Amino acid sequence: MEPVPAHWSPRPAETAVAILAGLVVLLLAVLAEPAGRLLLGVAALGLLALGAADLVLGPRLTADRTGVQVRTLASRHRLPWSAIERVEVDEHTRYGLTSRTLELEAGELFVVLGKRTLGADPRDVADALARIRYTAA
Repeated sequence: MEPVPAHWSPRPAETAVAILAGLVVLLLAVLAEPAGRLLLGVAALGLLALGAADLVLGPRLTADRTGVQVRTLASRHRLPWSAIERVEVDEHTRYGLTSRTLELEAGELFVVLGKRTLGADPRDVADALARIRYTAA
């Protein structure tokens, strides 16, 4: 049985690695020649922005008996279970690598969350959401 409310967010270790890698790349940018400085600077800013977003946004997905809350960079949505039309895991294999995402659809809102964003396998999250939704009914 899932603890209610349940929440999913990026793993702290992955966030720390992104921030640390961003700082290392930033240091390398300072030491590089001008062309490399630009490329390394952009990469460092991307990694640091990723880590900062993980820290600021907190749990990306929270579920309880009343519904779910989804947080993205642009918005925060609180959706009752009755508004959620579809919860599915989309799976694609390309070049021998399998990619899975969790898809939530509620009217005009369509949210796609990956393994890194959730900090867990999207299949496990979909199963947990189904159990929570079932107990709410």
